[in-house]
Amino acid sequence: QVQLVESGGGLVPPGGSLSLSCAASGFTFRDYGMRWYRQAPGKEREFVSSISSTAGITFYADSVKGRFTISRDNTKNTVYLQMNSLKPEDTAVYYCNNPTLGYGGQGTQVTVSA
Repeated sequence: QVQLVESGGGLVPPGGSLSLSCAASGFTFRDYGMRWYRQAPGKEREFVSSISSTAGITFYADSVKGRFTISRDNTKNTVYLQMNSLKPEDTAVYYCNNPTLGYGGQGTQVTVSA
């Protein structure tokens, strides 16, 4: 059974940092690229970042480029999203996703507010 479990969200002031994790199980993690998405209230789901299976290729949305870093540890079946210089517009529920298999997690809330 495929499971993706996000964690690490929370409340942080503008300019702060958070590190999200997504623990995967039920599939051969090292064989698949992974993605992070986010969805803010009243808005459509937005692509944030992706990483290839071997971590050699990464992509970022323009809105987070230079502030967020995606990484993965294939020995721990986990993908990460380090978020720095957070802005109020980064407030959303963040989801990890296996785009090939079509599975996603339940999400973790990130709130950026003073």
